[in-house]
Amino acid sequence: MQPFSAVPARLLLAPQDLRTADATNAADIYGGRFLFSGHLVETQGRSPFELKAVHEDWQRELHSFGWLRDLRASESQIARQNARALVEDWIRYSGRWHEIGWEAAVVTRRILSWLAHSPFILQDGDHDFYRSFVKSLARQVRYLRQTINETEDGVERLQAALAIAAACLSMAGQGRFARQSIRRLEHELNRQILPDGGHISRNPRALIDILADLLPIRQAFVTQGLEMPPAMLQSVDRIMPLLRFFRHGDGALAHFNGMGSTPGDLVATILAYDDARGAPPVNAPHTGYQRLSGGSSVVLIDTGPAPALSVSGDAHAGCLSFEFSSGHHRMVVNCGVSPRSNPLWRKVSRSTAAHSTATIEDTSSCRFLSDRPFGQLLGAPILSGPVNVPVEREDDLAGSRITASHDGYLSEFGVIHERDMRLSGDGTVLDGIDTFNAVTSVDPECRYAIRFHLHPALRSSLIRGGSAVLLVCRDGEAWEFEAPGSDLSLEESIYLSDVYGHRKSEQIVLTGALLEAPSAGWQFRKTATARLSRRGTSDFDDLGELPLED
Repeated sequence: MQPFSAVPARLLLAPQDLRTADATNAADIYGGRFLFSGHLVETQGRSPFELKAVHEDWQRELHSFGWLRDLRASESQIARQNARALVEDWIRYSGRWHEIGWEAAVVTRRILSWLAHSPFILQDGDHDFYRSFVKSLARQVRYLRQTINETEDGVERLQAALAIAAACLSMAGQGRFARQSIRRLEHELNRQILPDGGHISRNPRALIDILADLLPIRQAFVTQGLEMPPAMLQSVDRIMPLLRFFRHGDGALAHFNGMGSTPGDLVATILAYDDARGAPPVNAPHTGYQRLSGGSSVVLIDTGPAPALSVSGDAHAGCLSFEFSSGHHRMVVNCGVSPRSNPLWRKVSRSTAAHSTATIEDTSSCRFLSDRPFGQLLGAPILSGPVNVPVEREDDLAGSRITASHDGYLSEFGVIHERDMRLSGDGTVLDGIDTFNAVTSVDPECRYAIRFHLHPALRSSLIRGGSAVLLVCRDGEAWEFEAPGSDLSLEESIYLSDVYGHRKSEQIVLTGALLEAPSAGWQFRKTATARLSRRGTSDFDDLGELPLED
């Protein structure tokens, strides 16, 4: 049997790359202009792999080689030659070691990219390049096999197992290493994919990232005529319905626990592999979410405890937060995740105040590990948070109701936050009551704030003397919000998950004292379609990107 350290004789197949390509980037790359992670670097005739002191995220994207799909999409001989030259440069300058280029997550992405685009890279190449390419690929796979237990738990480790399995299926003469890689992949799938199809991190984005790599490998088994591992079949069958579970009417996924802007093209490609295509499930009890639907309205609610410390690096303090959409209009949202790798914005996005739920004294319901106020927050795990989150659900012809509570504020403030929500069967009324049940003595000065972050596409205004809020969608669909007996205000907010950057938005805020007003009832009610004035239409045009300093 051929030892793994030897150079494989040949590549047998190339797993498909499901991620969206942009052929317009090929000309920039050929011209030495590399725009990665918001940073533009012009190489001035040098190889990008020679450059020093460039932003770390830029280097990660460069060394991951995901941009090969853009070169391939251009379908030109020049792009193929350019791709081959850049691969040669990487082998020359970084093939033995590079501080960022050999991070496990970067190695994983590079292996998958090289495998997927190997026909494009190798076509018209000579034998020496072919051997050099396969030799380097084998070395990277061997390194990943040796270091997989040191990778970050969760999606990163599962993707590493997927990359190793893909390489063993794609390269000739792997023998027992292929069997070992498949067993390891099965172990990670069984451990990380929950019975309802969710991921142990509770991040909806994890489902997209896993399926984008898992589906091509599943197809590789079919191509090779190999028996499909049971865990692979079961994982795909479980994840697909839950991916639909998290979707709003416009196709976007709800912003929970690290989910940012939705890659619509990739999600559409993934869902094309869904054989069932039935109605999404109404609850995900193992992952900790509930879904209410009526008419064209959808409500998604976070009803789960904080994930385990080892997989909570992207988790948010958003227990009992919800998102609400009507048809293609997203109404109430969480602020989401900023595309900027900035510790301050990372802290903001993970806080309870950035979610449509209740806070007490502007304190988050989870406590994050941090070495200093705004340092080390990217990937900082949750040290403590809600543990007990009981949930009750009722469904009948009149609508659906969820009652849930969490103990994230019990130790510090002595209260249990309970949220009772009901969506009418026709989807035109969403009622809610937030209650703060005192378990121990409560400081009479403590106050709460219940936040409803509004999508930036909405126009909102106070009506009826400031006792209610009118929400108007772009097409004139209108909703009213009221909370009788509560102090109501309309304040500024920020939407972090927009694909074009941070956008200014607004939030409805209800405030009160824990002892004086321990509960607050509220309601969203659909009204007759509003007539947009010329001024009102202009207001929508002004909802642009909010320029904010990093």
